[in-house]
Amino acid sequence: MPIKFENVGIAVRDLEAAIAFFTDLGLTVLGRDTVSGEWADTAVGLDGNHARIALLQTPDGNGRLELFEYIHPDVIETEPTRPNEIGMHRVAFSVDSIDEALKVAARHGCHPLRGVATYGDVYKLTYVRGPSGIIVMLAQDLKKG
Repeated sequence: MPIKFENVGIAVRDLEAAIAFFTDLGLTVLGRDTVSGEWADTAVGLDGNHARIALLQTPDGNGRLELFEYIHPDVIETEPTRPNEIGMHRVAFSVDSIDEALKVAARHGCHPLRGVATYGDVYKLTYVRGPSGIIVMLAQDLKKG
């Protein structure tokens, strides 16, 4: 059976703030919609599902994020995940310049959890806490270019 990666879906507190963050990092918005109805309830497994969504794509066309902000039912606030918790961990992006990416993130109030690390002579990388507490990994390939 052929399989193809489609996207990562992330519930956010503020759709516009999340879109601003990810588009400033370089993703583009492919589309936006408001979804509800029986089909949405069935697909998601949540009665009364009503959400605003946006689909974003990386510049190379290979990665997509579906961001959604619930209108109904009410959102459930949770503590931001920690790197060692079971479950959805993070979304990762390759960047040409980690320093430039961190400047973009800082404009949105998002900063490294601890700092920037170097993995051998291969990558510079860091985790930042993005909008709605999303952990975003930024990685710069030191061998590229």
